[in-house]
Amino acid sequence: MLEVENINYSYSNKDVLKEVSFSLGEGEILFIIGPNGSGKTTLLKCLNGILKPKGAVFVEKIDLRKLSQKEIAKKFGYVPQRGEISFLTVFDAILLGRRPYIGWEASRRDIEIVEETIRMLKIEHLAFRMLNELSGGELQLVLIARAFAQEPKYLLLDEPTNNLDIRNQIEVMRIIKNVVKEKRISAIITMHDINLALNYAEKVLVLKDGKIFAFGGRESINEEVLSAVYGIRAEIVKYDGKILFVPEL
Repeated sequence: MLEVENINYSYSNKDVLKEVSFSLGEGEILFIIGPNGSGKTTLLKCLNGILKPKGAVFVEKIDLRKLSQKEIAKKFGYVPQRGEISFLTVFDAILLGRRPYIGWEASRRDIEIVEETIRMLKIEHLAFRMLNELSGGELQLVLIARAFAQEPKYLLLDEPTNNLDIRNQIEVMRIIKNVVKEKRISAIITMHDINLALNYAEKVLVLKDGKIFAFGGRESINEEVLSAVYGIRAEIVKYDGKILFVPEL
């Protein structure tokens, strides 16, 4: 169980997050949606200790502030919106996800986990390419693979489908869903694509001006919420078992 209690965070005296509280159980996928500047990325960084907010984050009843960086890295796998380009091969970049577990050198198990992750994301053809040779979409897949290789309890994914074409967006979401269910971990995903959120989330948290505007199951997202948060008219319809967000043009 992940429990977030009264998180507040400010940049240069500007309040970015205000009294944010929620919980997430094992094997659940939570999508965080909201307009630009609503605090989505800041919230993810508070959850894994990159930022130090007021309030508390409890991981399996342990206060995050009592954990070392290595212990936090074993709990949380984080994929930022933009990854740093370095002169590493894809294989070595994914192997960095094993850093919390590696002693003097990588073990056979570490290598096997990297190989398994590469196969799972179907990027075998990239394994020995250099990161600086990759497209934005290819780099995004590598960052996701590195987080998977970390074997975390919680995946924190900041707009993971950025730079991906529609086929890879669907494939990545399918893989995330399968990994969450098979490994009994949890995922927290920021997303601008409301249709992906509606169709893959167990829970949805809507942020507006740094505050929780709505939180709950997919039914929490309705026309009134979207109108109030985004300032648009839209209809949510069901078609062939899918939920679709249709904005008024």
